[in-house]
Formats: sequence, structure tokens, C-alpha cells
Amino acid sequence: MGDHAALMRLVERADALGFGGIWFNEFHFAREALPYPSTLLLGAEILARTERLRFGTSILVLPLYHPLMLAEQIAQLDFQSGGRVDVGIGRGTEPATFAALEIPRDDAHRRFCEALRIMIDAWRKPHCSAAAGPWKFANVAVGPPPVQKPHPPVYVAGVSEETVDIAARNGFPLLLSLEPNEARQLPVFHAALERHGASRASLKASSLSRYVVIAPTRAEADERVDTLLDRLNTRRAERALARGMTPPEPRSRASMMADFTIAGTPEDCHAQLCALSARTGSSSIRCLFSANGLIANDVALRGMELFAAEVLPALDRQASSPTSSENAGNEPALQGVNS
Repeated sequence: MGDHAALMRLVERADALGFGGIWFNEFHFAREALPYPSTLLLGAEILARTERLRFGTSILVLPLYHPLMLAEQIAQLDFQSGGRVDVGIGRGTEPATFAALEIPRDDAHRRFCEALRIMIDAWRKPHCSAAAGPWKFANVAVGPPPVQKPHPPVYVAGVSEETVDIAARNGFPLLLSLEPNEARQLPVFHAALERHGASRASLKASSLSRYVVIAPTRAEADERVDTLLDRLNTRRAERALARGMTPPEPRSRASMMADFTIAGTPEDCHAQLCALSARTGSSSIRCLFSANGLIANDVALRGMELFAAEVLPALDRQASSPTSSENAGNEPALQGVNS
């Protein structure tokens, strides 16, 4: 289940070190394995303990919620935090959760689309209504008004053409996945942006994800990558077996380094981040220092401290250089620590 106090110490340290944000996943109904099924409840504590760190959801599964209630909770969290909330949304992929809540999975797309429309209206307008679909109501005022205007930033997680099209059509960036990585999402997004004649700003703001293994020497980083790869291959096999599936082929070290990991000395990590941004067009990344629990918190924290001391300043200098490409704010290439 983990140590909540230790997690909060890590969060407070991330805030002090200057990281841009922290993102948490949403999963339900695994009593012994998941201490944080409610990401918004966790976000309330994190935002109360920090001064500048943003909190993001990766993701909120919209079909599971009444959109008026969810819009109101997010608006309150945005108000309480002074505007430090990022909203990652998606349709969801866990059949057991839909079954437990008696929500037909084949209705997920319709519920997702209508929930998103209602939430945007609830944040932007004094009153909102819905005359058709899963939810019907008239002239409901949702509050408090969000601090961030017109609403907190929305990121869409999705692979299918229909979901990615929603992001492109509305100018929302994507929350790009890691397992599997963004290679399956970006071509679909490029096509959707071209189809709608949409700005590439949403591509630049889209958030990548990578395991980050940083150490003072390349040899130490290489050793940690090997350990992480062994643990990751074991976890992937165990998860497949638990779902009654054939375990995937073990991931090779070459694939791990090319497609899933930023690793090496601070100089190596800076160079790899710059290359990744140039290749994908994105200037934001969610760094998994703990690899979702596969790397011990004390080791992850040392990596965060080294990254903050040596990589973040280099990225800041690059962002402020008149010859560098424009970057998003003062936290270029880094959104936060994903757990």
C-alpha cells in the first residue's frame, strides 16, 4: 500500500525543488493494492501542502461520473489551490470498473463526449443544461467559478481516431501514454490537426511520459536501468497473466533506452530531452522517477534532486535564450513526478 507520509514528503520536496507538477492515475476497486482511488481527494491534500506545484489527473475516467458533480469538484479544487489544477481525461479501459458500477462499456464514448461538453459549459457559462443523453437537467449553476480562465487546462488521453479528433477539434493537448508510448498516438493527432486546420499549439503543449534514471556517472545510471528493466519485464508478465493473456516478449535494453527512458548523467538526460522534444514537437514531459513504485522512494528522490540541480537550470537557460525554440513557461520539458 505504500507509506503516505513518505509520499507527502516527496511531494513537498518536489515543490521546493522547482518541479512543475505531479500527476496521479485513477484506478478503482483493488482494496489491497490501491491507496488512492480518488485522485481529487489526494490532490486536495497535495495542493494544501505545496505553494507552486501543480496537480494533474492522468486520468479522470469521465464515463464513471455525473459531469455536474465532477465539474463542481474540479472547480472547487481550482479555487482552493489558486489555479494549480490540470485535468487529464479519458474514456477508461478497465472492464471490471464499468461492470461494478453497472455502466455499459459500449456506452463509454457517448458518455465521455457528453460529459466533456457539460463540464466545459458548466465552467464557462453561468448556467448549463442537457436535454438528451445520459444526463438531463436545466439551468444548473456550477460553482465556484474556476480561477483559471476559461477553465482549468484539459488534456485528453486517447488512441482512437474519434477520441483524438475531439482533442484536435477543441484545441486540447494530448496526455501521451508511456506503456505503450506515444508512437501510436502522434500520427493520429497529426492527421486530426491537419483535418481541422488546427493550431499546432496543442501538439506543443501535449505531455509526453518517460522513466527517468539519472545518476552522477553513466555506469551507475546503466546499472539502475538494467535493474529497472528486469523489474519492468516481470511486472508486465505478471499483469498479462493476471488478465488471462500471454505475457509479452521481454523488452530489450535497446528498446527501453530508445522509446521509454531518459537515462544517464545530467548532461545525457538534458541532451535526450532536447532530442525527444525536437522529434515529437512536445515541450512537456511527465518524469517517472519512481517508475510507478519499481524504484525505491529514496533512490527516486536522489534522482529528483540531481535533476533539479543540474538539468532544470540547463532547460531554463535554453528556454530563455533568444536562439532557442519557444517553450511553455519556466518549467520547460517537465510537468512533474508521475506516481
